[in-house]
Amino acid sequence: MDIREKTNVPQWQAMEAKGLVRAKSDHQLTESEAAAATTGLPKLHPTWHEWQGVDHSGNLGGSGAGGVEFFSGNLGLGGGAGVDHSGTLSTKSGGRSHVKKSRSTQLRNEDDVSSAALSRASSVSLGMSFSLTGFIMPTDDAVPDSKPFCEGEYDDIPEDLEAGVRTGIEVEPTMPISLKFTDVTYKVILKGAEPGKSEEKEILHGISGSVEPGEVLALMGPSGSGKTTLLNVLGGRLNHPTPGGLITYNDLPYSKFLKSRIGFVTQDDVLFPHLTVRETLTYAAYLRLPKTLTKKEKEKRALDVISELGLQRCQDTIVGGSFVRGVSGGERKRVSIGNEIIINPSLLLLDEPTSGLDSTTALRIIQMLQDIAEAGKTVITTIHQPSSRLFHKFDKLILLGKGSLLYYGKASDTMHYFSSIQCTPLIAMNPAEFLLDLANGNMNDVTIPSALEDKEQTGCTDHETAKGKPFPSLVHEYLVEAYETRLAEKEKKNIMMPIAMNDENQLKLNYGRREWGATWWEQYSILFWRGIKERKHDYFSWLRISQVLIIAVILGLLWWQSTDKTADGLQDQIGLLFFFGVFWGFLPVMTSIFTFSQERAMLKKERSADMYRLSAYFLARTSSDLPLDLLLPILFIVIIYFMAGLRLNAGTFFLTVLTVLLEIVAAQGFGLAIGASLMDVKKATTVASVTVMAFMLAGGFFVNKVPVFIAWLRYLSFNYHTYRLLLKVQYEHPPPSLRTMKISNGMAEFGALMAMVFGYRLWAYIALRRMKLGS
Repeated sequence: MDIREKTNVPQWQAMEAKGLVRAKSDHQLTESEAAAATTGLPKLHPTWHEWQGVDHSGNLGGSGAGGVEFFSGNLGLGGGAGVDHSGTLSTKSGGRSHVKKSRSTQLRNEDDVSSAALSRASSVSLGMSFSLTGFIMPTDDAVPDSKPFCEGEYDDIPEDLEAGVRTGIEVEPTMPISLKFTDVTYKVILKGAEPGKSEEKEILHGISGSVEPGEVLALMGPSGSGKTTLLNVLGGRLNHPTPGGLITYNDLPYSKFLKSRIGFVTQDDVLFPHLTVRETLTYAAYLRLPKTLTKKEKEKRALDVISELGLQRCQDTIVGGSFVRGVSGGERKRVSIGNEIIINPSLLLLDEPTSGLDSTTALRIIQMLQDIAEAGKTVITTIHQPSSRLFHKFDKLILLGKGSLLYYGKASDTMHYFSSIQCTPLIAMNPAEFLLDLANGNMNDVTIPSALEDKEQTGCTDHETAKGKPFPSLVHEYLVEAYETRLAEKEKKNIMMPIAMNDENQLKLNYGRREWGATWWEQYSILFWRGIKERKHDYFSWLRISQVLIIAVILGLLWWQSTDKTADGLQDQIGLLFFFGVFWGFLPVMTSIFTFSQERAMLKKERSADMYRLSAYFLARTSSDLPLDLLLPILFIVIIYFMAGLRLNAGTFFLTVLTVLLEIVAAQGFGLAIGASLMDVKKATTVASVTVMAFMLAGGFFVNKVPVFIAWLRYLSFNYHTYRLLLKVQYEHPPPSLRTMKISNGMAEFGALMAMVFGYRLWAYIALRRMKLGS
């Protein structure tokens, strides 16, 4: 029996209208309207094809013909016609049920409604399926006190009360990039269990696909399926070993010019924890935006991005990290995205941008990516397990399993494809969960294809079944074979079709040169001040200051007002001078060996994006440490020098300070060289401790008569040269009775330390250059 025979039609139309529109006074559903709209309606049990259009909030959103999308009272038929409650009919092809910009506005309002409003909207949307049975939507005359939801109506409602209101950013025209890849493979060499043996492992097995400007391509698959590897290959970040297959950007191969046109957001948020949100984005703007923009224009672009990402409320809060409290995880992820979209990239790649975020924050992130794509950008993102609402926002989908391609095509056609190969869920579930179960070979609550059952019965042994279900390896083989026979050839033909591109863009991709956002000196200056801002918290921490002050006071008390008038007193002072060299030779080495290993991820990320030259980074990184490294030693010497009663002469005091500071710079360079060469904290610590111990023993205090075959070691020791210079400064003519070495005018020792200052740093720079970190 037709449901309209059970329900009074005019009464039902009035109730439906009340449930679908917002009142003019408060723009939201009231309790009475929601109750009236659901009174007397029978309980519905949707089929799977209806359920695939249902999101977690109870809204019906169809991606194919016959699906219904319900956003804040608007009705749209995906792939067909959409009808709003004003009686206006809107059409949209390609699976999108309404205008993209309007959908973005509607989503913001949908995110901001309270849980009670969502519950009421869910109850009302239960009646939406009656529209499919032939009921007519009410006109404006039927409900005179209502008005249709229009674009911009609720733009004044903030998306995130903690972050601020998202505002539009002025998007400059960018060169569109169409990315195509066919039969992509990637292999790695793994060390075997036995020494000297290695094995080759194939991570990707012939992956093909394409994504056009204005589209969002999602890479899905279980952990270890090759999503991140494929994303890195497509972004040009995996070159060793060389990937197989063909990857083209506007039908042209990868070039260094593309590095400035590609934004890459890593899975881990690689950010400086002690910089604020505004400082982080401003420094990125200084380094990455074109040199044609002024400093003011770059700062304005950074503020525009902050507004676009809704980060106004936390722009002066430090980013934070694992051990430093800062912004929230969702805000930190938006800062990472802002670092990339600030350059207005043509191609944006993101590695699991929603991992670790709640469903609401994840929805906002994906909606933001959709807005970026609508501006003519190409967006590719890996995603682990999206909600049903997120799943329906992707234009294209690649499903990976054990490095093989299980599906490539429109996300809206995914369920239809798997239904065609007899894989359908037996219960209503999130499409993403269903796809991940298939990729893992889990056939629980999924129909088993007849071909798979026949293969199991004829060609497989009993141990290849688990609780009556096919073994995962059989499921994987079946899915790979099904895609190869049904879709692979068709999709490859579509991918190989050439695209139209103007001559100017083709010349840029073919012959475009690397473009730096700043001159070498500007890069050095920006990195220098960024380094000081970031590390001043560590250098002036109470722990470090306390360490230096306590040791200085203890030494001052032990050598309190020592004298050089007696042999014992003079020997004591010489011991103190030797300790100067030992302490300030050991401490800088052990702290500087961590410099590049700790910043390796940041260096690789920024160098891959062509933010600066390696030489500018190296000099800025090493020179920005000097003002911070030299303040505490000066305080240390001032305390001890006068407590121990050393030679009270201004020239002698300043020469003592300069000698110790010169040793610190030389020792710091030695630590940088070891750290850059090994890039492993444990190995570097072991090598540094053994080497510094050898330098100390050969420093000339413990042993004067060193055998010839090991005497060369003392000339490599900065302790040896520092000790000789301090003796020369304090005692121009030491008594011959003391076991002191003969000292000339000290120029040889000074020259040796200066050679170490530059030589060790040159060694460190060459080691970094050989690593090719993102270059």
